[in-house]
Amino acid sequence: MNIIETYLAKAAGVAEAHAGDDLSCKVSYVAAHDVTAPIAIKMFREIGVSKVFDPDRVVLIVDHIYPAATEKARNSVWAMDDFAKEFGVHLYQRGEGVIHQLMYEKHRAAPGELIAIADSHTGTCGGYGAIGIGVGSTELAAAMATGRLDLEVPEVVQIYLNGKRPANVFGKDLILYLGSVFGTDYLVDKALLFTGPGIEEFSVAERMTVCNMGIEIGSMITLFGTTAREGDTAETREVDLSALEPQIAKPFSPANVVPVREVEGVKVTQVVVGSCTNGRINDMEQVAKAFEGKHVHPDVNTLIVPASRDVLEEMEARGWCKIIRDAGATVLNPGCGPCFGAHEGLTSERDVVVSTTNRNFPGRMGSMKANIYLASPATAAATALAGRITVPKAEG
Repeated sequence: MNIIETYLAKAAGVAEAHAGDDLSCKVSYVAAHDVTAPIAIKMFREIGVSKVFDPDRVVLIVDHIYPAATEKARNSVWAMDDFAKEFGVHLYQRGEGVIHQLMYEKHRAAPGELIAIADSHTGTCGGYGAIGIGVGSTELAAAMATGRLDLEVPEVVQIYLNGKRPANVFGKDLILYLGSVFGTDYLVDKALLFTGPGIEEFSVAERMTVCNMGIEIGSMITLFGTTAREGDTAETREVDLSALEPQIAKPFSPANVVPVREVEGVKVTQVVVGSCTNGRINDMEQVAKAFEGKHVHPDVNTLIVPASRDVLEEMEARGWCKIIRDAGATVLNPGCGPCFGAHEGLTSERDVVVSTTNRNFPGRMGSMKANIYLASPATAAATALAGRITVPKAEG
């Protein structure tokens, strides 16, 4: 068995698990946010059970539309508040941050444990060794009641990393590059496993970025394993990190990827750095280093969205918020920001955006006609300063 099959077998309480097997797995944590939780809560009440499987392992987080931009959004928060008080589960509703970052900071699963979250980017936790399964609200309701999740063991595609990454290449560039390799459907219902000595080139935070976007290229599970090559996988592909360069996804797909140099010079009107993909302290460091003593281009609206309150407080302690504001950018409250397209920085048809978020479909950040490019914080910061898409200089 490979490492993913081993983890799934342990969660199911069976000796072995292989691709195609149907399992009922124990989950370590169950979570939902303000878009998916209200539906899950409704479904849970329809099941008719009197308690959740473990109140300490059920987490509700308000992050997609905070502060509430509509009456409907506010009512969703009230539904979560009522449920949390009734069943004693955890609730974060005061701008504490994005669900996947808060799960890492406050409710971190151990390597090999399973997490079920009603959000498509649950794979983020693969960056710290846990198995993240994104589920629908109905599945989540059942998991809240039982503490278990039914799934089929996926085939595993191994990405064996070697070489040293260039100084201006980050986790975002790696996963975008793989989008250009696999497209959006090759990995559907499969798992993506990163191994090899090259994994040590990426911090846990950078690995979380990679795993966050696994779903954008179809992966059901995305996980960083060990430096050893796994022998029992459906397929193995090798990536030489030293050959990578900064990547960017053009409109209108996260897999429509080219090297940044191929679109260098395209004028932009907005830059966004943040979200569950790239709102961690290492991402904010890239922005602060690029902005110090400089000013963003006058034609560019620059929004910086920390992934959590802890990240924001660390930015303030290091003086980065002042650097960013002095550069003419705006630091927003922790949360999803404009990524979901519900508030805080929405686009019009005239906008061209470079964003560190995870999706650039038509309408994702507002207008159906806005052009959204996806890139690393380093590329985004360089672009904000120049007013045009720009290849970032090597860090340091």
